[in-house]
Amino acid sequence: MDRTTQLTARRTVHFDPVRTSAPPPFTGQGDTGRARTAVYDPVRPAESVHARAAQVLNGNWRGTSTVPSRSLYPHQWSWDSAFIAIGLRHLSPLRAQTELETLLDAQWGDGRIPHIVFNPSVPLDAYFPSPDFWRSSTAGRAAGAPGTVQTSGIVQPPVHALAVWLVHAADPGLSRSRSFLARMYPRLAAWHRYLLHRRDLGGGGLASVVHPWEQGMDNAPSWDAPLSRVTPAPARSFRRADLDHGAAEDRPTDLDYGRYVRLAADYRDGGYADGGRPGGGIGGFAVEDPAFNALLIASEHALARIARELGATGTARHARAERLTAALVDRLWDPAEGLFFCRDVRTDEPIPERGVSGLVPLILPTLPRETAATLVRTLRGPHFGLGGTTRLVPSYDLTGHAFDPHRYWRGPAWFNTNWLVERGLRLHGELAHAAELRGALLETADTSGFAEYVDPYTGEACGALGFSWTAALTLDLLHGTAPEAAHGRAEKLGRAEEFGTDEEFAATEKSGEGALGGDLR
Repeated sequence: MDRTTQLTARRTVHFDPVRTSAPPPFTGQGDTGRARTAVYDPVRPAESVHARAAQVLNGNWRGTSTVPSRSLYPHQWSWDSAFIAIGLRHLSPLRAQTELETLLDAQWGDGRIPHIVFNPSVPLDAYFPSPDFWRSSTAGRAAGAPGTVQTSGIVQPPVHALAVWLVHAADPGLSRSRSFLARMYPRLAAWHRYLLHRRDLGGGGLASVVHPWEQGMDNAPSWDAPLSRVTPAPARSFRRADLDHGAAEDRPTDLDYGRYVRLAADYRDGGYADGGRPGGGIGGFAVEDPAFNALLIASEHALARIARELGATGTARHARAERLTAALVDRLWDPAEGLFFCRDVRTDEPIPERGVSGLVPLILPTLPRETAATLVRTLRGPHFGLGGTTRLVPSYDLTGHAFDPHRYWRGPAWFNTNWLVERGLRLHGELAHAAELRGALLETADTSGFAEYVDPYTGEACGALGFSWTAALTLDLLHGTAPEAAHGRAEKLGRAEEFGTDEEFAATEKSGEGALGGDLR
């Protein structure tokens, strides 16, 4: 089957055309037991991008959470739900809160938030690894896995506190009436403690991932070297359900998948215990990743804002975020290359592969000014080509030996990483570049059918269509302040949007924007 036929087939399977009528309202059940009704914005025309994005999220809603894709990913995924909630806040703040609450209800006793929460009504063979592979309630008992729901045993990037803060800000009155922040804060604090204490495997203050799936960019070339030390599980020991829904040439190879399975099985068989020592990790795989840690730092800033809203100062958390930023620069920044690189904890050496992960620290407000400026030059240079050869930021170096514009995280552009880069550009005053990227994101999301990922040169759709975080982040961009109108406000408030110091928080609160209303993006 040629690529055109494959893409046409995927459109048929994964994406329903938008109905001309408005999507039905969502009726949720709050903690008080009283039903609340959250209605989609009724003033948008049915044929608008807004309506089409809303329809995707409505079609992927499963009552208490949203699946990334109805067939390829039929359960709840951790960082997907965080991004989805950020978009849902513009449609239904209650539904966005419910999304995050459902995920955090599956949190383990040791603080980890699992990367998958399984829907028991989905057949076991619909997705692999399935609940009977992870065996969370038995293998994870010592780590405090919940007994009432089945989950995976690994984690995903910690964008959750940022999502919780933004969802709160969308409707502070509703959030306060439901004690949303008061209920979320201790869970988020436990999550951060787990990462900062149990996952500091390199001893330098940063969190390590112990499986490529934890970082979210599953088969990025950065993993090739550390994965090469892993003996793959026999091909006959598992069946890849992902190949039922996607072209094999777009997905990870069988060899890589065998190594993923081996790492996960070893972690499970070890009771999901973390090494907690320098050079630790499962099967020798432990990597400090710049995007994972940048999202942890951004969420630490957001957690400080949540603490302030709840009556504390938040000063200690802001200080911790600044220390983590310094550690990130010290351990992972390469000034000569103008990029952050992953570090292999086992060898204590950087992994010389340029990926979009190395650009994500642009989201950090206390990143040194020269570091941010250098990242922007790298973003627009020959390795990523933004504004020149590419429409969106590719996931991997255009000049790299492993570049492929269609194979999963080895070249295609993803909407969540581009959304993060767009935020970072605005945060550091690169408003013209941010506006250009924002326009390309909105156009490509719509013309691709809200694809999972796209060719960075052409915008050609790849993977699943009707993908939830693509639709959600499209909504967030549509609801954002127009970049050309935001310049004065950005200069006035500096970096106070959601990561600022306590003094900046007070400034936004006084102005009626940021903390308790207005555009918080």
